[in-house]
Amino acid sequence: MRLSRPVTAAAMLAAAAIALAGCATPAADNADEATTASSGDAFPVTIEHAFGETVIESQPERVATVSWSNQEVPLALGVVPVGMAEVTWGDDDGDGVLPWVEDKLAELDAETPVLFDEADGIDFEAVADTQPDVILAAYSGLTQEDYDTLSKIAPVVAYPEVAWGTSYEDMIRLNSAALGLSEEGDALIDELHGEVDTALAAHPELADSAVLFSYIDPSDFSQIGFYTNLDTRPGFLASLGLPEPTVVAEESDGEAFYTTVSAEQADRFADVDVFVTYGDAGGSIVAQLQADPLLSQIPAIAEGRIAILEESTPLAASANPSPLSISWGIDEYFALLAGALG
Repeated sequence: MRLSRPVTAAAMLAAAAIALAGCATPAADNADEATTASSGDAFPVTIEHAFGETVIESQPERVATVSWSNQEVPLALGVVPVGMAEVTWGDDDGDGVLPWVEDKLAELDAETPVLFDEADGIDFEAVADTQPDVILAAYSGLTQEDYDTLSKIAPVVAYPEVAWGTSYEDMIRLNSAALGLSEEGDALIDELHGEVDTALAAHPELADSAVLFSYIDPSDFSQIGFYTNLDTRPGFLASLGLPEPTVVAEESDGEAFYTTVSAEQADRFADVDVFVTYGDAGGSIVAQLQADPLLSQIPAIAEGRIAILEESTPLAASANPSPLSISWGIDEYFALLAGALG
């Protein structure tokens, strides 16, 4: 049995309606209050989330994860899921597993878990077949119907407030609490913060740079699509102290993670220092943007301050930070952004 769901994180990265890793999003830092677990605490554990609260009676032994990146929390803490979502966006070798997850599985000397095909929505039958004790979905776009159906299989950890708006820190806090490993989760967050700070320090020019995550359709330059501050990509950069472009602040209404503005309003993007978009880095998208009479009025575009994330590559996927992708690609990611500054 399958039911449709909102566009997955992978799809959000792949097209203008697209999700796929800071704690600056509205959901950030809520998980500390939303959990009653700490490492070694006696179960039951109660976790509050957008659909109410979930009680986990005993420490899970069979962990299933759905949606984007949730499998990375148990793996980072040494727990191999019995099943996890198959990925298509960023999968460099076609095996349904991102390279940083492959690396972790190899480190743990573990076989690849059952992969759930989520191309047409959550495959509830496949999830049920893995007989999980808990289902982790702290970063996801679950609907109420999805949550209710999954809850008939096992206790579900849903997102705290906003679909696809959970920071990687809160993903770790919520999912690790469900495993009875909160202290280990907090230690992981501290470790990742250190790695991010070190990588950012290598590119001090980024500190005062306003970065816009956009998707501009090469076949239609009449609209400029970009991600609001609900999305974890700009949210991650904001959590590091990078300034928010004015247009993002003005268009973030607390509901949509993605929006569009007419190219006739190009002047609203004047304070953007770096445009990040998805495309072919070896293609002609930069020249096309600079040749457009409206988009070329944007200083960042006119001056070529455009960072291209190669579509459907691991690096493009890692721009949405997650517990294992940060160590894998944060240096290259910051170098790409800094390189766009010239």
